Amino acid sequence: MNSKMINADVVVENKLWNKKIKSPSKYIKKKIKKIFKFNSIKRRRFSLTILLTDNSKMKYLNKKFRNKNKITDVLSFPNLEPADLKKKINTEIYLGDIALSYEIINRKSKDSNFNLEFDKMWIHGYLHLLGYNHKKFKDYKIMKRTENKILKIL
Repeated sequence: MNSKMINADVVVENKLWNKKIKSPSKYIKKKIKKIFKFNSIKRRRFSLTILLTDNSKMKYLNKKFRNKNKITDVLSFPNLEPADLKKKINTEIYLGDIALSYEIINRKSKDSNFNLEFDKMWIHGYLHLLGYNHKKFKDYKIMKRTENKILKIL
């Protein structure tokens, strides 16, 4: 096994995803290989899970875990705090889970394209797993800049 690697399990809960992306699992794995070179955390093996779902599941998850009774486009559930993430070296790290709403991404893609909007959303979720946030404007700018760098690679 590589000393460095990111592995993603992709769970397709809503079949509408397959209408837009033939094989979501292959799609994500190909993209992750590209951004892996970008990953600044060396000597690590990461894994994460991406749930491709719909608005009703997103609303349920948002209510259950964030106490917000509304639909959202992407949710991230980090497994580790950023400080703990930095401490773990030479070990497999489970970053956490990302959930994405088909309907919101599909709606946003009306003015661009589905794959681009999908990439923006799962990358946003991935960065949250790595400890990025956008609570303060300064943090938002850092996160946005990192998202844009990754999107250029893709």
